[in-house]
Order: sequence, then C-alpha cells, then structure tokens
Amino acid sequence: MITQDNPDAIRAQALIHHAYLLGLQLMVSSQRSNAEVGEWMFRLFRRQHLDKFLSSFEKLGLSGLPDAVACAKYHVLSNNMGGVGVEYMYETDRKAWVRFRYPRWMYHGPTLCGVPVEVSRGFLNGWYAQNGVSLGNPNLGYVCVSEDMTGEFGLCGYFKEYDHALSEDERLQFAKGELPPAFDPDAQPKPPTEQWDSLRLQKANRNYALDYIRNGLVELASVIGEEQCRELASRAARLIGLQYFPETADMVSANDGDLDAGANYLASMLGGMGDRTTITRGNENVEIEHEGLRVVRGLPETEASLVFDCWAELWRGTASSQRQLKELQCIGVDFDDNKATWLLRNR
Repeated sequence: MITQDNPDAIRAQALIHHAYLLGLQLMVSSQRSNAEVGEWMFRLFRRQHLDKFLSSFEKLGLSGLPDAVACAKYHVLSNNMGGVGVEYMYETDRKAWVRFRYPRWMYHGPTLCGVPVEVSRGFLNGWYAQNGVSLGNPNLGYVCVSEDMTGEFGLCGYFKEYDHALSEDERLQFAKGELPPAFDPDAQPKPPTEQWDSLRLQKANRNYALDYIRNGLVELASVIGEEQCRELASRAARLIGLQYFPETADMVSANDGDLDAGANYLASMLGGMGDRTTITRGNENVEIEHEGLRVVRGLPETEASLVFDCWAELWRGTASSQRQLKELQCIGVDFDDNKATWLLRNR
C-alpha cells in the first residue's frame, strides 16, 4: 500500500492540476464564446468565495483588522499559500492594495495570450466585488487600476471603504492610471507559523489547484451544459495527462516501463492526493484499489460523477503517454464510500 504525505507526490499533484486548469481555460476559450468564458469564471470564483472566504479569516489571523486591510492581506496570504505571487501595499485603514506579480499562476506561461479579458472580469466580479457583502460592510468595494490581457502592468488594485453604501454595480470599479504605493517587504503578511508548517503549506498548494478543478468543472457544466462540459473537460484532461506524464513521473521517481512501473506511478500520484492505494498484480493486468477520492470528497453524487469522469481522463492520458502504451480503466466507483478500482493493462 502506498500512502499519502510524500512531499514529491504532493508537488506533482499540484503541478498536474494547475496544468489541467490552464488547459481547460484554453480549451473553453478556443471553443466557446468570450461571454460564456466570462460567465464561467464569474460562477467559479463566486463559488470559491462562498466556500473559502469567511471560513479562512480566523485561520489566517486576520480577525479584528480594518476590512480593507484584512481583505488585501487575505488575498496575499491565500494566494501565496497556493503558489500565486501577490503583494500587499498599505495606504490607509480604508484603502489597501494588492498587486499580482508575474508569472501569473492563473495564466501561467503562454496561457496569458490565449484567454480573453472576460476571464479576469469574471474573477473580479465573482470574488473581489463580493468581499464587502460577505463581511457585512456595504461600503467596501474593489477598484482595479490595471489588468493583464489589456497589456498594462498586470492585475492590480485596491480595496476601499467608501463613506456610503455601494450599489451592486459599484462594488467593482476601474480607475486606470493610478499606481500603487511603494512595495515594503517588511509589511508583507505571513501565515501563523505555529499552524502552517512546510508540509501543510505544500498541501495547501495542492488543494488550491484541486479546488479550482472541482468547482470549475461543476460551474462549467452550469454554463455550457453537462454534455459539452464532459466533452471539452475530458479532452483537456487527456491532453494534460499526455503532456505531463514525463515531468510528474520524474518528480515521483517512477520509471517509464512495464505494467508494474505504470501501476507504481499511478499509486504514487494518487498518494500525493492524500488517498490510499493497494496494488494487486494479475497475469495480464494490474488492479489498483483506490480509497479516499479527495477529488470528489464532499460533493453531491451528481457533481461527483461529473468531476470524477473528467478527472479520470488525466490518468488515462498518462497511461497513453508511456513508451509501452497502456490502457487504464475505472472498473468501479463508490461515491458513498469514496472508493474506486482501476485496471491497468498493456495495449
């Protein structure tokens, strides 16, 4: 049995799920309208916000701060823990800045050139414009001074507490041309060290990418329909599996070899999810019992089925990427008990 908490496997899972998110964005952006992509991002980030925002404040040591400052520090801490470079600049208790640095995690590499500005607008409306509502402060909004896809200096803006309640369309505003205060390295927020050791931070990085896949697939189906979501998300997953097998195999010290090597690769990767696996060797195949199913844990069965079916294509892609072509099948899944059975054989 291969178990969880291998730091190399955790990093490999963070990598492949990050890549899946990027590939899915490009796939949807190239196949669907800009308006649909923007609506998808709005729904994804609003779902993420409702799931994560308030529940994380106390964990990050932000209770009791002025709302604008707390929001800015929250986005620096939560993003940095997920591997996203964001910086904080204080101006006043009622105005605090965040600046995303390059390379952008959300549009890493050439992805930045392949997604429309509606992706960023959906993100800002879905999450940043909702902060004041979630905190019960109707005067709090977000002002964007620069964006990525428009060719400015990258995503940057500030949380501001006004002297009046904001209408829904005032919660996100634009003030192009304003520049942030000077960066102060000593002012950057850091997570409470007694709670966030190295391993927990690595898991947070992995979970950050994984949550975007879980929530992203569900919300994509709500925008373009389940059939189209399954088609595009499965194709993107297979391509990412094909593309990222060599790199992730190297990260977990797996060989590109026979059936046993292929099974050990898959078991090591699933262990990086915090799941448990048991390998049984047959005459012409290998069976892998998979327990935990972090990727769908806690989701309603209809959502779990969609997410799992698309996500499984990642691992089918890795099997097809190996020098000895292999076929991977899921021959059984139980969402109530969070168990699945995989069958790996040569093609």
